[in-house]
Amino acid sequence: MYSPTPADWRETNRARWDERVAIHAASEFYDLDAFRAGKEALRDFELAEVGDVTGRSLLHLQCHIGLDTLSWARHGASHVVGLDFSEPAVETARSLAADLGLAPDRAAFVAADAYDAVEAVPDSSYDIVYTGTGALCWLPDIDRWAETAAALVAPGGFLYVAEFHPLADSLDDETGTRVVHDYFTRDAWVDTTPGTYADVDAATVHNRSVEWVHPVGEVVTAIARAGLRIEFLHEHDVSLVPRFGTLRRREDGYYRFPADRPRVPLMYSLKASRPE
Repeated sequence: MYSPTPADWRETNRARWDERVAIHAASEFYDLDAFRAGKEALRDFELAEVGDVTGRSLLHLQCHIGLDTLSWARHGASHVVGLDFSEPAVETARSLAADLGLAPDRAAFVAADAYDAVEAVPDSSYDIVYTGTGALCWLPDIDRWAETAAALVAPGGFLYVAEFHPLADSLDDETGTRVVHDYFTRDAWVDTTPGTYADVDAATVHNRSVEWVHPVGEVVTAIARAGLRIEFLHEHDVSLVPRFGTLRRREDGYYRFPADRPRVPLMYSLKASRPE
């Protein structure tokens, strides 16, 4: 349900994520054994759009348990830093880094709020600031996020965002064909659904969550206002999860609508650079 932002939104969300770290680490969704053995965690369009990261530094905001962060190190980034507000998530990420033989000078993880990243991370700027799917909805103030991210982009570097498209939040869960929620709402969405996307049947206690919808135009404008130059905005007709009952998983691992129905964007990605 929509409501004004509750005062305890940060503590509420942290308790929810802290509880789900162990569930995610044990889940088939994340499949940490396969990841340790070399399975790719990044999406093909991310690899193509970010390009060669060899010898570059990378900061991953809201990194959760660090799979994407560590994947960029595997692809040649000289130094990666992951930041997340969940202490258990950060501890899990550090353990994974050790399992992969990546010392802190190659892969470091910091427990801190995304809004506090400038003060919390070990370096003043990074060649690439990256944020992956399902991150921005947990932050109420997208302008403050953009200012923080932009402040950490080195001259000649860029911010890269891959996210679920906010239009999907306006559609009905079963078919994805009817608009049932306000795309432009500024109220918080407060939910109490148990379980988690990685294991919908998991027994959980901290089930309350607080999220926000950030229209694409709002995100792009916030980034531009923060001083970065938008290089591209791409919309994708695929999802990483079966968000709607009509989506079907294809051989490439993405979920798509059936071929006989009109498509809408389910994800988007953008790149914004800081000139030399």
